[in-house]
This record gives sequence, C-alpha cells and structure tokens, in this order.
Amino acid sequence: MNIELLTTVLKIVISTALFFVWVVRYDNIIAEFRRDYNYPDWLRDLTGITKLSCAVMLLTTNPELNEMGLKGIITLMVFAILTHIKVKSTFRKAIPSITLLSLCLALLYLG
Repeated sequence: MNIELLTTVLKIVISTALFFVWVVRYDNIIAEFRRDYNYPDWLRDLTGITKLSCAVMLLTTNPELNEMGLKGIITLMVFAILTHIKVKSTFRKAIPSITLLSLCLALLYLG
C-alpha cells in the first residue's frame, strides 16, 4: 500500500468517525456534555462545529486546509483526553479520543 492511498484512507476514517459521533450519535453527545463533563451547551456546539469543519477540511484537495483541519482535530483530541482525565473517566471511555489522536498523529507524520 502506498503512502498516498494510506493517507486517503486515514482521512476518510477520521472524518467518518467524527461525522458519526457528532451527527448520528448527537443525542449521546448532548448527554455526555451535560451529565459527564458538566460543560455548557455553547461549548458542546462550538466543539461539534469545529470538529465537523476540520473533518471537511481534511477531505479537501487543498494541502493547507488539510493541515489546518488535521491540526485542529489534534488540538481538540488533546482537550478531549484532558477532559477524560479531569472527570476521571474510565480508560474505556477515553479510547475513541486516544485512537483519533493517534490516527491524526500518524497522518501528520505521513503527510
């Protein structure tokens, strides 16, 4: 498998995962932000808009937008992991954030 194909697959996997969580499972996100994290609704919505925007940037053919989207997702995943640490989530609940961060870092390294 060549690097270009691998980076394309990673971009699709990352963007699809973000879309699934923030669109398909949005009710779950609402509950988590209120119940588990005690974060305000505006922060949840800003986070979602930013993640989805970064996912779209990742899928464009523009290298600058790709990099901006990738770095945005990396930043958001670091804060997600810090939130899991802050609220003392189980490791199992932090796995999606850690996985997405790892995939993004791999993509950054390959890029």
